[in-house]
Amino acid sequence: MNKVHVRSKDQVVVISGPEGIKGKQGKVLSVDTKNGRVVVEGVAYITKHQKSRRQGQPGGIFQKERSIDASNVMVICPKCGKGTRVSHRIMEVTRDDGTKKMKSVRVCKRCQADID
Repeated sequence: MNKVHVRSKDQVVVISGPEGIKGKQGKVLSVDTKNGRVVVEGVAYITKHQKSRRQGQPGGIFQKERSIDASNVMVICPKCGKGTRVSHRIMEVTRDDGTKKMKSVRVCKRCQADID
């Protein structure tokens, strides 16, 4: 499994790719860590020609969202609103029973704001 810097439901901006999708923003719908690809809402589509299978199911031409490489997107920082690289900071969190736990939090490289 490869490490991917984006997670599902992150707001991202496309920084590289064909002229039609470069610069678009959207929410990550799914992440494929095995292949390092993400599906971003409203960014890239494929056209699928489907034949009618049953009497009740019509055929036709459908558009389906396609995956793009994870290296072509940047996470949008909720504080500064720009595409940013992601770093990690280790925080100490106290649980309800009083024990302490170390937790990794994603951080904006520009303004050091927490992304998670």
